[in-house]
Amino acid sequence: MLKLNIKSETSPLKAVVLGTAKSNGGTPEYKDAYDPKSAEHIKAGTYPLEEDMVKEMEAVAAVFEKYNVQVFRPKIIEDYNQIFTRDIAFVIDDKFVIANILPNRDEEIEAINHVLVQIDPDKILTMPESAHIEGGDVMPYKDYILVGTYKGEDYKDFITARTNMKGVKALQELFPNRKVVSFSLRKSNTVAKDNALHLDCCFQPVGKNKAIMYKGGFLIEEEYNWLVNLFGKENIFEITRDEMYNMNSNIFSISEDVVISERNFTRLNTWLREQGITVEKVPYAEISKQEGLLRCSTLPLIRE
Repeated sequence: MLKLNIKSETSPLKAVVLGTAKSNGGTPEYKDAYDPKSAEHIKAGTYPLEEDMVKEMEAVAAVFEKYNVQVFRPKIIEDYNQIFTRDIAFVIDDKFVIANILPNRDEEIEAINHVLVQIDPDKILTMPESAHIEGGDVMPYKDYILVGTYKGEDYKDFITARTNMKGVKALQELFPNRKVVSFSLRKSNTVAKDNALHLDCCFQPVGKNKAIMYKGGFLIEEEYNWLVNLFGKENIFEITRDEMYNMNSNIFSISEDVVISERNFTRLNTWLREQGITVEKVPYAEISKQEGLLRCSTLPLIRE
């Protein structure tokens, strides 16, 4: 049996589900795009090719092998996008929470049944039907669960709004010993540079006490300032609008001392090394065209 344990984003990683780009289904129709960045590349004819995305994901798998991380992969569903495993579920403490995601992505959780059967059934939780949530919006940090959300009455009008306040409330009920703090994110169905699809698109803890942040991803300045006070301004690497668009906050920590990052994130990678963090650089620019990067395509199961 897998003994789940996720207390933070940066503790040493032992086991993870890494998505797959195999049999990805090709370029979707413009009308079927889940986010504005994908739509942008579909329209421009620059949507990523399967063979390029497979190579990028295998580069990540090689880094995990280097650090002796146990890696699970989804069962292949023909002509189906299974890259972003963070969307479908997340682990907090010793609980595996199945997310409520976009209805036409339901098959993705079935593709990791070979993982679920290794988990104590009592540790597998499901959210109430009306409680929307995706793993990219859920960030465990110390005693907190930090959650990205959208509180507007026009929630249903945004395909980019993935976590509602019912989801936030359900998390608090499932984890009463944690302090759940929510953050209203900026949403756009049409302009990728103005859309924080998930919390990890504009914020992520890294190292021992550092964080990557994009102020423009937060709708309410007081909520952004709360995070700044939590980490301390001197410990925050503030990214630009273009860096947010390229997913600079969506790297992935193997430990406090090692991260996987996109090889073109020059400014961020320099800062990370200045903090004493080893940066394992991988190519991931093609996958980023779908408005997701390294954190989005990983589902950690066990950290020390």
